[in-house]
Amino acid sequence: MNPDAPDLSLPTGARPDWTVDQRWDLYSDADHAVWLELYERQAALLPGRACDPFLRGLEALDLHGAGIPDFGRINKELKRLTGWTVVAAPGLVPDAVFFDHLAHRRFPAGRFIRKAGELDYLREPDVFHDIFGHVPMLTDPIFADYMQAYGQGGLRALGLGRLHNLARLYWYTVEFGLLQTPQGLRIYGAGIVSSRTETLFALEAPSPHRIGFDLERVMRTTYRIDDFQQTYFVAPSLAALRDATLEDFGALYASLARAGDLAVDSLLPTDRVLTRGTQDHARRAGRQAAIA
Repeated sequence: MNPDAPDLSLPTGARPDWTVDQRWDLYSDADHAVWLELYERQAALLPGRACDPFLRGLEALDLHGAGIPDFGRINKELKRLTGWTVVAAPGLVPDAVFFDHLAHRRFPAGRFIRKAGELDYLREPDVFHDIFGHVPMLTDPIFADYMQAYGQGGLRALGLGRLHNLARLYWYTVEFGLLQTPQGLRIYGAGIVSSRTETLFALEAPSPHRIGFDLERVMRTTYRIDDFQQTYFVAPSLAALRDATLEDFGALYASLARAGDLAVDSLLPTDRVLTRGTQDHARRAGRQAAIA
């Protein structure tokens, strides 16, 4: 989801729910080659860095194949495991549509793939980000429940005017979340696992803060979309993440309405700080505390 996107109009050829046919037959050899290059370098990098549920999901769905996966093929196993399916979308979709899909265990995925000269950064998520980054975690029953609960909560947040707070939860968990495991920190967020450079930065760089997950703290914290993250939040377990999201957010939204936003690089006395970052990367890049 991207709460900073402009108002969107239904594209020509899209269904009322903003789904389209994947049209796997239209991918070129060059498109498949980009997928294979991205897949192979991430698959080599992620053992010992990605969490076990992600790695198990990657294996279960067999996403390597001959190139870009056919959504119909991967949906058979995904639906068997957790009841989720992937639906093709023409690009970004309106928030209400996105939440409705998640609430009904459908994940909208872009069908285009980046060009060979754009391997390391895209502003709009492509099929590699969406399928390689997001879908393996949907094979895990606990995370699958978390995503459905998030969609259900999103529909309510729209009516209460708290979308910006809920968007931060998605950003700091689904996109850029870290997980505490007995073996150490592991990544599960799609924005990290689908990016070679962010994988290394999130786990190994001294620059970012790494803070224990706290629901209200996360939902007060701004984030940036144009560079590496200045703060990562670390969940103690996927079950803790799911359980926090199953709570009634009514009282939390009331508290958030009274509380101010927190800068992307802030640290609070109440934070459980795993790593106090130097923030050197942000300073070198001349970044200021950012958006959303």
